[in-house]
Amino acid sequence: MKVFSLAVVLAPPNSTSTILVSASDLSSFSFYQRGSVAEFMSFFTKTIAERTPQGQRQSVQENSYTAHVYNRGGAEQLAGVIITDQEYPVRPAFSLLTKLLDDFIAKVPQASYKTPAAISFPEINAYLQKYQDPRQADAIMKVQQELDETKIILHKTIESVLQRGEKINDLVDRSTALSAQSKMFYKTAKKQNSCCVIM
Repeated sequence: MKVFSLAVVLAPPNSTSTILVSASDLSSFSFYQRGSVAEFMSFFTKTIAERTPQGQRQSVQENSYTAHVYNRGGAEQLAGVIITDQEYPVRPAFSLLTKLLDDFIAKVPQASYKTPAAISFPEINAYLQKYQDPRQADAIMKVQQELDETKIILHKTIESVLQRGEKINDLVDRSTALSAQSKMFYKTAKKQNSCCVIM
C-alpha cells in the first residue's frame, strides 16, 4: 500500500483545472524515471479532477495506479486527488481527501487561488507521510487490525486448550487402563499369597 501523489486542485466546471498544491513520494521509482512519472501524475490529477462532477467522489484505475478524487464543488470549486497503488483501501483515501480539503479551505484564503505558486500549505506533506500506512491513520482500520490480532490470539488459545484437553483425555484413558491392570495385579498377588500361608 503506497500513496504516490496528493493534490488540491482548482476545478471550475467546464474549464481547465489548476493544481494549487501537491506533494508526491516517488522514491520507489528510479532517479531517471521520476520526471516522467511526476508529469504523468500531474496530468492524471488534472484530467480526473476535470472529469469528476461537483459534489461527487470516484476512483479511476490506470495501469497499476488508482486515483481517488473528491470534487467538493461549492464556492471554492476545489477537488482533492490522491494517486495510490491498487491495494490502497478506498475509505481511508476518501477520508484523507475530506480532511485535506477542510484543512486547505480553513488555512488558505480563496483570493490566493489565482497565484498557485504563492500558496504555502506544508501540511500536505504531513498528510502524505501519515497516510502511507492507512491502518495507522484510519481509526476504523486500526481497530479492525487490533480485532484481527485478538482473534488470532484467541484461536491460538483455543487450539492450545484443545491440545491440552486431548492430553488430559489421554491421561484419563491411561489411568483407567492402569487401574484395571493394578486391580488385576492385586487379585493375582492375593491369590499367590493365599496358597502359601505360614503357620
